[in-house]
Amino acid sequence: MRRAAAGLVVLTAMAARGAAEDLLLKGATVHTVSGETLATGDVLVKDGKIAAVGASLEAGSAKVVDLKGMHLYPGLIAATSSLGLTEIGAVRATNDDSEVGGWTPDVDAWIAVNPDSELIPVARANGITHALSLPSGGTVSGRSGVIALDGWTWEDMTVRGPAALHVSFPRMDLTIEGGRRRRRRMIDDPAEGQGPEKQAEERRARIKELDEFFAQARAYDKGRASGGIPDAMTVPAWEAMRPALRGEIAVFVHAGEERQIRAAIEWIGRQGLKNAVIAGARDAVACLDALAQAKIPVVYEATFEQPARDTEDYDVHFGAGKRFQDAGVPVAFSVGAGSWGTWGARNLPYHAAQAVAYGMSPAEALRAITLTPARLLGVADRLGSIEPGKDASLIAVDGDILDIRSNVKRLWIGGVERSLESRHTRLRDKYEGRPKPK
Repeated sequence: MRRAAAGLVVLTAMAARGAAEDLLLKGATVHTVSGETLATGDVLVKDGKIAAVGASLEAGSAKVVDLKGMHLYPGLIAATSSLGLTEIGAVRATNDDSEVGGWTPDVDAWIAVNPDSELIPVARANGITHALSLPSGGTVSGRSGVIALDGWTWEDMTVRGPAALHVSFPRMDLTIEGGRRRRRRMIDDPAEGQGPEKQAEERRARIKELDEFFAQARAYDKGRASGGIPDAMTVPAWEAMRPALRGEIAVFVHAGEERQIRAAIEWIGRQGLKNAVIAGARDAVACLDALAQAKIPVVYEATFEQPARDTEDYDVHFGAGKRFQDAGVPVAFSVGAGSWGTWGARNLPYHAAQAVAYGMSPAEALRAITLTPARLLGVADRLGSIEPGKDASLIAVDGDILDIRSNVKRLWIGGVERSLESRHTRLRDKYEGRPKPK
């Protein structure tokens, strides 16, 4: 990964691999997400942007694309991922998702994205057009950027960078016992055999260290704002913290266990962070009261995780979406970072689909993989719904995107149609053409 030169928010326009042409996407069921669904609607695209949405639109000089019988959706957004940063988990040279050191806010993960990753086309083939590529490791891991899943270089792919600062909240010790099963989840790097008192002491020390780090960053920000720290004396790490402290970019606080989440919520309030998100959030349904009161949204990565406790039902995570919806806690579904989440990014729509099967409304589930992540990442003015003025990043599906039997047939990013070919389709085509044994 590379370190940031400054802490300013930068928005870049993606340079398309092909020129965007004017299009009239005609006759599809248009799922706008932000408004009503048009049973038979048209979408007019000009200069890579959505110019109009409605019924029976005039094509003018635009090329007509017949989508009769298809469903048109905004491109899906993976709110946490390592797409482009990791390829093969067991091969170190293909992984660039973490940095040495525990306090590296000036690490900008999206700059290290490999545009030629074989996993990017695989995700794109199932409707994911954009993703947040995030750093991992340490306590303050660095900053992430929103990328489009196509482009010659990372500059081409960048939609917004930075988009979020990432904090791994100190973990709580958790002992789970039941029958013959016993699992321990410890705080980072504890000595074996530590008792609860020693673990609690280390946890308090880590939280204090985190508080001090943010206090120093705030002092630096005040010095810069008042002119007390001139440009010639800037510190990249503290510069990188400034947009997060001012609420210009989100602060993703990664926490999974209930006590860890509750402690993180309290810490967010104490720090006065106005644009914070709890990511991971395995046990977040046990903290709905605190999340709703603090108005903190969630990026939920645990839909298909196994229950953490023997006392929990097998489907404890399947029904989380409905519980978030009922509590009024905004939620974005995601598959998480690391090699596991990267190759599994293609399964993003099925996380939302599982929530629907367990009571979440289809409209909210669709929003949780489109407009909600766009809002959390500060790109809702460009992505996440089918509205005039937004980027024409769209997918045409032969059925409901939340139905595993449906297939993405066409995909546009920035008004340019992208290939749905991937390593998977190439292998399929190769072996379909294999001669039959004699």
